Amino acid sequence: MKLTKEHSQEIKDQQNIENKTKRATVPNLEKILYEAVPILDHGFIRVVDYMGDDSSIVQAARVSYGKGTKQVSTDVGLIKYLMRHWHSTPFEMCEIKYHVKLPIFIARQWIRHRTANVNEYSARYSILDKEFYLPSPDNLAAQSQSNRQGRGDIIEGEKAKQVLDLLKGDAEQTYNNYEIMLNQRYDGSVIDDKAVGLARELARMNLTLNTYTQWYWKTDLLNLMNFLRLRVDHHAQYEIRAYAEAMLDTLKRWVPITYEAFMDYRVGGTEVSAKGKLVIQKLIKGEAISIDNSGLSKREWNELMSAFGIEDRIV
Repeated sequence: MKLTKEHSQEIKDQQNIENKTKRATVPNLEKILYEAVPILDHGFIRVVDYMGDDSSIVQAARVSYGKGTKQVSTDVGLIKYLMRHWHSTPFEMCEIKYHVKLPIFIARQWIRHRTANVNEYSARYSILDKEFYLPSPDNLAAQSQSNRQGRGDIIEGEKAKQVLDLLKGDAEQTYNNYEIMLNQRYDGSVIDDKAVGLARELARMNLTLNTYTQWYWKTDLLNLMNFLRLRVDHHAQYEIRAYAEAMLDTLKRWVPITYEAFMDYRVGGTEVSAKGKLVIQKLIKGEAISIDNSGLSKREWNELMSAFGIEDRIV
């Protein structure tokens, strides 16, 4: 990740500003506020603003449930109760805003989560930076033979070199053509004083999907957790998972009690269907049960056995 001197100074200036407020602040998150956390080769995330903390969730819940919270009188117990029983509204009372720099192909995957406010760098108004994502050798993998949207074995040797050369060469060539069409280099200098450049909104169509873009992404805590639950999962694509894991750390800093409940009930927990629940009940009781009389498909059965560590029952 490369930050210009101007960007680095801007971040330092923001971090040096101190404002007095009566609103909730979180010292552990304040420590990294505005700081660029490097992701991949040129990307980053920055927390640029937030509202609320664990106590905000508790206050909202107690307004909602009133006397019904007496049985879960502590903040920790109440937040666990809310998470366990899918009482989601109190978590929507907290919000966070990120500045994210990411490859375009990851941005297009990310934007599928339609529960945030997004403002992206405009390639109609400005020229995109000359920066491209190139996978590290240990993340250069072949197509999985068993999963149409997954990776298989690592590609090595000459084939790996060929792939990386192609990715880099194509990105650089298309960016050079982008500059030629614009009649302007990425540093703002004009290529030919006598020529007319193509409109930016047209020239950008030539760029490769590993070109970096940037956006501000604001969401509430509930939808942040929904995003993270999917994107920190080992099935998620590595590149977006790298961003999600860094954001998971900001979640821990911001709302540590909620983070623990989230990791326990959502990330580490397992959802079980009614038929799956019956299978587990029979296994606990020592009753005979098999895939044939479980009512589950082979895939459902194997996922259930794997989730509960019953490897010898996988078929």
